[in-house]
Amino acid sequence: MSVNADTVNAPPVSPLPSLSVLLAAPRGFCAGVDRAIRIVELALEKFGAPVYVRHEIVHNRYVVDSLRSKGAVFVEELGEIPDTGQPVIFSAHGVAKSVPADARSRNMFVLDATCPLVFKVHFEAVRHHEAGRQVILIGHAGHPEVIGTMGQLPDGAVELIETVDDVARLQPRDPDRLAFTTQTTLSVDDTAAIVAALQGRFPTIVGPHKEDICYATTNRQAAVKDIAPRCDIVLVVGAPNSSNSLRLVEVAERAGCPQGRLVQRAEDIPWDLIPQSGGTVGITAGASAPEILVDEILEALGSRFSVAVELVTTAEENVAFNIPRALREDSTAA
Repeated sequence: MSVNADTVNAPPVSPLPSLSVLLAAPRGFCAGVDRAIRIVELALEKFGAPVYVRHEIVHNRYVVDSLRSKGAVFVEELGEIPDTGQPVIFSAHGVAKSVPADARSRNMFVLDATCPLVFKVHFEAVRHHEAGRQVILIGHAGHPEVIGTMGQLPDGAVELIETVDDVARLQPRDPDRLAFTTQTTLSVDDTAAIVAALQGRFPTIVGPHKEDICYATTNRQAAVKDIAPRCDIVLVVGAPNSSNSLRLVEVAERAGCPQGRLVQRAEDIPWDLIPQSGGTVGITAGASAPEILVDEILEALGSRFSVAVELVTTAEENVAFNIPRALREDSTAA
């Protein structure tokens, strides 16, 4: 039998269609989320199970289920926690002042995992209130961070707005005694428009010394803006109750990508929207989504396509926050 030399020397043909993947960086865990998860893990190591956590420590089901499997018990209210003396942890989103007060009245041992950048917003709101200014909070109604920030001040002291249209409807007590703060996980562009409207209507309004939208939210949105125009679809790994993840979907579409989709796991990939050959998929992850879920998405894509991954880095992050002293001393001793 004769053998064709051209056939012998030909490169192997992949049976899978080609797919380009643009992997955005930064993506995934921010310093506040990493700190919050570490607090729960160290508390379990030091004090054993159960460790009680008020609200989801971060908005990601995979993370919550993983910590639950190690002995964390998640509750919505302190009244659900038995009097055992075990640690009670407040989530990264922060809590109203009434919550730690309630914990003290119950003699609970509290470890506060509130993100330091959320604490900054709390401090600003209190400072403005004490200076006699009415506080305008830009944020999403019902989000735990917004509830926590509004709960730093007496009822009625904070006016929540969500859109530019809300600015036109504002009826402040004194237009010359106003200040604004923002939720840390908002759309950078949307918030800039709202702030401009506030400053246009109330020229003397006082803003934060440094922008309240956190570095991680800003960086992840900038990374998505960079890749979106080159993509047929951008997959955002995150949870449906994660504000920063939902904003990434919006940013991708506004930046020129035809489709942005939120996916929690590989099983959520919208295969009918993935280009069948020669297309480009962008991938990022919200600040509370672990990298293992990104890997899972890439593996699923690799099972159906010949994938070429390009890492697109728009910023470097080296932020880290200290954990509570009780846990820090224990980890140092170890």
